[in-house]
Parts: sequence; structure tokens; C-alpha cells
Amino acid sequence: MTCIITAARAMAPMIAARAADTEAQRRLPADLALQLADAGLFRMAVPRELGGAEAPPADILAALEILGHADAATGWCAMIAGTTALAAAWLPPAHAVAVFADPRAITGGVFAPMGKAIADGDDYRVTGRWAWASGSANCQWLIGGALIFDAGRLRTLPNGAPDHRMMFMPASDITLIDTWDSMGLRGTGSGDMAASDVRVPQDRSVSFLTDSPRHPGPLYAFPPFGLLALGIAAVASGNALAALDDFRALAVTKKAAGSSRSLAERGTVQAEYARAEASLHAARALAEATVARAWHEAQTGCLTTDIRARLRLAATHLTRTAAEVTRTAYDLAGGTAVYAGHPLQRRLRDAQVATQHMMIAPPTWELTGRVLLGLPTDADAL
Repeated sequence: MTCIITAARAMAPMIAARAADTEAQRRLPADLALQLADAGLFRMAVPRELGGAEAPPADILAALEILGHADAATGWCAMIAGTTALAAAWLPPAHAVAVFADPRAITGGVFAPMGKAIADGDDYRVTGRWAWASGSANCQWLIGGALIFDAGRLRTLPNGAPDHRMMFMPASDITLIDTWDSMGLRGTGSGDMAASDVRVPQDRSVSFLTDSPRHPGPLYAFPPFGLLALGIAAVASGNALAALDDFRALAVTKKAAGSSRSLAERGTVQAEYARAEASLHAARALAEATVARAWHEAQTGCLTTDIRARLRLAATHLTRTAAEVTRTAYDLAGGTAVYAGHPLQRRLRDAQVATQHMMIAPPTWELTGRVLLGLPTDADAL
């Protein structure tokens, strides 16, 4: 057991107790973010030489599942900050130190290339607006994905695809726009962020598609998009495990109107609950086995396209299975679960919003299916 798992377990009761407050604030409370930072739970993927945990993927995902069990919104913020910090291993040392040397530094932002970066000398001038900037209110540095333009022309890669990079920008140069009035994951503060002609040194940008990591650790050979997708799945899995726990606690005490038996004593409830348990744990087992194989391949330097696809497949399957299981728990709870004060309604909403992230969205089935069927596929984003 690594210290990040121990830290996640130690903080879980407090995070769970504050879940309703986190949701009401529509952002991760600043004092809670600071405690997570002090526990190292935003730096799980930062290289050790920069003070991070550089933890194996299985441990990172286990810690995120624990946080997601306590509160999906808090787990989501830790997932975004943690996977953003993975880029520390790609930055030149001077920039990596500037961004990550402070042990309380929190990073976040949006990978999707929704911005425009104009090459200007040694800098990029970055302008854009990005949605889903989770946890951004607590960040000191934010990244924004941006398409690259040279002398007014879009830069392309050898395969003809647009070149885009993640720009590290001080949060003080970014405008946060409060658009996050969402159905679920309300406590993540995933509003928009905007930049207007922000100068970024060209070497303070990172591309997971075209750059190589500067740190030799196997964590940085592990597919970054696979880790992000599995991070989403881990949070969703924790949320679903908690939904089953919530229902189990209710089922032994609640009796339906006119019935002398508790919910737990009803055959239909027993069968549906058992199916939900089996479904969730089967999806978790697939994810764990796939991560173990990918980690072995990352450590031996022989990572295949097949396992990269299977990571995304396992992440999508687990996230969507977790949403179905959470829905089952909500349905079985009956009218009790509809009240704002009951955690199952929050978990239901959080589970549904988690499925909308592009890394585990339905097109992932098509992308991974092409690889598994042996068809030619652009695997750069796997």
C-alpha cells in the first residue's frame, strides 16, 4: 500500500461529510483543496524528483476510487489535477520546477484544443475559451489545449492532422467564467476558462502526441490518455460502490408500504442487487487486469496498440457500468432516494454526468473496436 492510498483513506470520512457542502458551493471548497494538496493527492503522477509520488497507475486509480466513494466531485477534481500534473514529466526542468516545485501547487485545465496559439518568436500568443475546467478555482496553473498557427497558417502533423499543444499558463492570466450550473458533479466547479493573447514560452507547452517524456520512469511510458480515461472510471466506480453501500444500509431497515418485510427480504431486490454487484465487480476486474498488463508492458518498453485500446475499452466499460449500477441502486431505493438530502440522488446525477466526458464517450467503442478488429486506425489518441 502506498502513501497516496493511505492518504485517500484517511481523508475519505471528512470528504464524505462535506459532500453536500461541496455540491452546494458548486466547487471544491478552498480549504478542502488545500488539505488534499497537503496530503499529496494532487501530485500522484508528478515525478519524485519534483516532490511527487510518481505512483504506479494501479495505486493512482485505487486512490481516486476511494475519493470517488467519499464524494464523486472531490474525486473528479483530484483526477483532473492529478492527470494534468502528469505533464510535469514532459516539461523542461526549469519550467517543471516553476510550476510544480511548490508542494501545494494545484494544476488543472482542459486538454481539448479549443484555443489558438500563434507562434511569435520564442513564445506562443494564446487565445481561447475552454469548457469543463474542473477545479480551476483552486489552481495556480492552468493548461489550455490550442491549435498552432505559423504566419497565419494552421500547423499540421505529418499525418495531416492539426498540431495542437497544451499551454501552461499562470492562473492569474486566465479568466474563469461561472457557467457550471450542471445536473451532476456540481461540486467540481467545471466552468469555462478564457485566455486573451496570453504569452506562453514555446517550451512551456506539451504535446502527448508528438513530444517524449523527459523522465525515464515507467509511469511516463504508460498511455496518458488511458490513464485519464481510467481516472474517470475510477471515480465513477467509487461512486457506484458508494451507491451500493447506501442502498444496502437502506434495504435492511426500509419496509415498503403495506409490507412487513424489509427491502432486503424481497426476492426481486435480492436478485437485482446481486446482478448489480456482479456487473460492477466484473467491470472493475477487467480494468484492474488491463492496467496490470499495460503496466507490465510499460515497464518492459513494449507497449502495444492493442493494450492501449484495451485500456480505453476497460475505462469506458467501467464508467458506463458504474452509471447503470448507480441507477439500479437508486431505482431499488424507491421514493426515499428522490429527496435532496439522500446521497443516492446525488450519486445518480454524478454518475450520469461522468459518462459525458469525451475520453469515455460512445465513440470510444468505435475507436477500440477498430483496433480489436485489426482495421487501420489512427491510434495517437489512445
